[in-house]
This record gives sequence, structure tokens and C-alpha cells, in this order.
Amino acid sequence: MNTLTTPDLRSQHPATTIGFREWVDKYFYFAMSLLIAAIVVWGFSHTIDANLFHGAPPRPILLWIHGAAFSLWVAFYIFQSALVRTRNVRIHRLFGWFGVGLASVMVVLGFVIAVIMGRFDKHILHIPDTDTFLSVPFGDMLIFGVCVILAIAWRRKPELHRRLMFIATCALLDAPFGRIQYIFDHSLYYVFVDGVILLGVARDLLVDRRIHKVYRVALPLVFGFQIFLIYLYRGAPAWWLKFGQSLLG
Repeated sequence: MNTLTTPDLRSQHPATTIGFREWVDKYFYFAMSLLIAAIVVWGFSHTIDANLFHGAPPRPILLWIHGAAFSLWVAFYIFQSALVRTRNVRIHRLFGWFGVGLASVMVVLGFVIAVIMGRFDKHILHIPDTDTFLSVPFGDMLIFGVCVILAIAWRRKPELHRRLMFIATCALLDAPFGRIQYIFDHSLYYVFVDGVILLGVARDLLVDRRIHKVYRVALPLVFGFQIFLIYLYRGAPAWWLKFGQSLLG
């Protein structure tokens, strides 16, 4: 009797599952946009009721506008990441110009609200160190603004663009991380921010087997600048203290 061999059905139907490395390659930036949103919700949930919704005394109306713009940027980043993931690059580029306008508004608002809330905290709530704390929001806006400008300039180079937008958006996360009292008191918010950014480095090492030049150039500059910002805030050099007092009165 002849022995009949049955073809392996698996060979006729290619596997539809993907490995972890391939999954990270496909979904990393979209997953990070969701993680960023989760961090924002988690961080601000600790203070938004007492410091905004039912603040006593009531907070300046511009703070509401600033919060709305910040939230809109997070939603915009998720939306743009989803468009790239679904290969709607044309729509992604079209809405990118909305992002340019929103980012411009956010930078201006960031500097203005830092001064307004600094005066509020100093003269109404009598919070100490408000003069020197200006280094943190000012520094955030500088990092965010520079990264967005570079991302716009290199918008036709996706590997540069997506990493710069990722760093820019992560730079805003010290605000929600800083709402956790322990993190704020020990000036650890930048440590947590950098931890999220370093997930991008881990992605490159896993998928590309190398660290992209954006991270190799940008991260040492960002890390060094963050240390300088903490020094201005906690170290309170005389020239920076005088500058803060001139702005806050």
C-alpha cells in the first residue's frame, strides 16, 4: 500500500500574525500617543479639580484656554499618529498645517500663562520660589518650539519628522508629571519625561539595531538643558532671581 502524504496546510496559508519587533515597528508612535494621553489624564487628575474646576480663589480665564490648547495638542498628536498608521499620509500633511498654527499658539500661551500664573501664585496664593520656577515653563516652551520648528522644516523626511514631534510632545509631560507631589518636590519630572523619550531610543535599538541621529544629537542637548533649568529653579542664581522678580513683580 502506498503511503499518501497530506500537505501541511500551514504552508498554504502564510501566517497572519506578526512578531514583537514587527509590531513595535508598525504601532510604536501610535501607542506612544495613547501613552502620552494616559499620562496627561493621570497627572492632571490629581490637581485639576482643586486647582481649576473648583479653584479657590478662581484661576485666571487664560488658564482654561491654555488647558484647552494643551489638550487639543494631545488629541491632535493621536489623530496624526493614527493617520500615519492607516496610511492616510495626504490627510496627515493637510492637517499638519493646523498643527503649525496650534503649536504657535501654544508657545505664546505657554510664556504668557507662565507669567500670569506666576503672579497669581506669588501674590494671591503666596507660594514660594515662583520667581525662579519660571525656568521650567519657559524651558518647556523652548524645547517644544525648537523641536516643532525642526519637525516642520524636515516634514518631508519622515524619520526625522516623527522623532522630533515625539520629543516635542514628550517635552510637555513635565506638567502632568509635576502634578504628583513627590515627583515635584524632588524635581524628578524631567527624569520621568526622559524615561518616556528613551522609549523611542529603545524602539530604534529593537527595530533598527541602532540609535537614530535625531536622538544622538538632540537628547544630550535636551538633558543638559533640563539640568540647567533645574539649577535656575532650585539654585536660584542672583541674575535669574532678579529676572523673575522683574516679571512677576
